[in-house]
Amino acid sequence: MVSILVAGDFCPKSRVAQLIDVGAFDIVFNQVKQVVADNDYSIVNFECPVRISRGEGIKKAGPSLQCSPKSVNALSYVGFNCATLANNHFYDQGESGVRDTISTLEKAGIDHVGGGYRLEDASQTLYKVIKDKRIAIINCCEHEFSIATECTGGSNPLDPVSQYRAICDAKQKADYVLVIVHGGIEHYQYPSPRMVETYRFFIDAGADAVVNHHQHCFSGFEVYKKRPIFYGLGNFCFDWPERNSLLWEEGFMVQLSFGDDIVSCKLYPYNQNGQEVGILIKDAIDYDNWKKRFDGISEVISNKQELEENYKTLLKRTERKYSIYLTPYTNRLLLSFYMRHLLPRFFPKQRLRELLNMVRCESHRDRFIKMLENII
Repeated sequence: MVSILVAGDFCPKSRVAQLIDVGAFDIVFNQVKQVVADNDYSIVNFECPVRISRGEGIKKAGPSLQCSPKSVNALSYVGFNCATLANNHFYDQGESGVRDTISTLEKAGIDHVGGGYRLEDASQTLYKVIKDKRIAIINCCEHEFSIATECTGGSNPLDPVSQYRAICDAKQKADYVLVIVHGGIEHYQYPSPRMVETYRFFIDAGADAVVNHHQHCFSGFEVYKKRPIFYGLGNFCFDWPERNSLLWEEGFMVQLSFGDDIVSCKLYPYNQNGQEVGILIKDAIDYDNWKKRFDGISEVISNKQELEENYKTLLKRTERKYSIYLTPYTNRLLLSFYMRHLLPRFFPKQRLRELLNMVRCESHRDRFIKMLENII
């Protein structure tokens, strides 16, 4: 058996960043260090780029993150062997952030996958020989502002056609294929129906396990054709006091043990950076309570109708928030009035039909995206 540990989002901010800067790694990571050591290979999602010289970051929707090279020293201290770079923040500091992150990881002897100086690099599969078994690791993320192109650095985009080819190729060269995806709906504990369909397709293509992160909260899992799919690990270490909640603070690492025609799993749930800074592994009682919630989420995932009903409820709850982008309101006061239904929508239904066609039709969407990219 070959055991591989996969952890979620690592972004050293606030109190954690301060402790890392002074080398106090043990305060943050002491309880997870042994868990990592008990595995043959360990992987963590590196959620923010290294920036050696401070900068403002790229223009994007959402925050631009960065961290110091000492953050990589922290990963070395914990014992992580590999950092996944396909996420929505890898390109936050532009080309210099890509260069600084990759060079710092390589100097520390930490493997990386899912990010590169160009799309050709970012889309490469990582192969590792562990206990005489060859493991293929494929890493990709949903499209935001981090995606690599033929001439710029960034992350490997989620594209089922490309991943199908990568999985088929890896299946010919490796004993086991692990696909790690960064995607989903933030602060929502269920996968969308599209995610379920896509990740099952990866298993159909030959993947032996699929693991997802990004939502900043843990989700459940399913076994599909005797292969595990984990739909959300939650934050590994992401200290952000303004956003702290139970959802934000709870996560888990998953140990995947690959054997002959079987993949067994072991979960390591924890609380991270709540009132007390650091990652605290749950004790037996807390584990049992957490596992009941985890199993409840997994039961919903296994029920297609119930999963779709949950998704419809989410859509209804967030419809007004998303329709903001179809209004001319930009300042907070007007937006708050709009969210309270005190200001109207501006587009007539016919224009909304036209916009729907732009987004839904593949050929229109391709041109629509390019038009927006050119404008901004």
